[in-house]
Amino acid sequence: MDFIQLLASGLANGCVYGLIALGFVLIYKATEAVNFAQGDFMMLGAFICVGFANEDFLGWSFWTAVPLSIFFMSVFGYLFNWGVLRHMFGRSQTAIVILTIALGFILRFAAGTIWSHEPVSLETPYAGKDVSFGGVVLGIDEILGVIVTIILTISLFIFFSKTKLGLAMQAASQNQLAAYYMGIPVKRIQSMVWGLSGAVAAVAGILFASKGAIDPSAGLLGIKAFAAAAIGGFGSLPGALLGGLIIGIVEPLSSRYAPPGVSQIAPYAILLVVLIFRPGGIFSQTQKKKV
Repeated sequence: MDFIQLLASGLANGCVYGLIALGFVLIYKATEAVNFAQGDFMMLGAFICVGFANEDFLGWSFWTAVPLSIFFMSVFGYLFNWGVLRHMFGRSQTAIVILTIALGFILRFAAGTIWSHEPVSLETPYAGKDVSFGGVVLGIDEILGVIVTIILTISLFIFFSKTKLGLAMQAASQNQLAAYYMGIPVKRIQSMVWGLSGAVAAVAGILFASKGAIDPSAGLLGIKAFAAAAIGGFGSLPGALLGGLIIGIVEPLSSRYAPPGVSQIAPYAILLVVLIFRPGGIFSQTQKKKV
């Protein structure tokens, strides 16, 4: 029973990793860039919701704070690409990576300055409420995390594979010049992807903050989420979720049954094994660029 409880809790944590990894994959699918500030987007989205919902701040209704936070982060992601990244068009991917790493430091400093560096918890209507299944106890927040993650993953998969806008986003990533000549507004689409990624990060942040305390250093969870995206396969939305679930499950199990300290390195050990035997990730997608 202890094993099943750890497994269930690990799945809930893995969903948060999976959502952050989805942000990595979204941007990579549409722009072939890697946003190393994705974890900090998650952290900022959580703090914005805290600012709207908690009594110590604005004290608005939780159900009002959630959509406002998601909207704010989508606008933030859009404006970041529109105001900053667009001016780096043609620069190397290394320059973009360094820029997003610097953005992460700035966001952690800003969050600490505004909300303090002390951990805070998001006040939710379902805080402390549990559901029991045959001796396994799960919090409502954990169940919501699993449900929301599955719905988002399926929705985004359908969006990218079935809708004209989603296909245009993928076309823009494969060959920006050709997409531009075909009438696709490449720059606007890229900004929209960053906005969508910011919204997904806000959802992940809200779910994470509702499960426990949040502080500015929570943005560093993006490192584990990056590992999750690499394990599942960059470019694969289901792969991002699978990678997050793998890490989420391995952490509590290794913490319980393995020697001390193993749980901290287990996700990266799995990443190393996957990269050795399947460099493209579990759901590797080998695509040829259209020229």
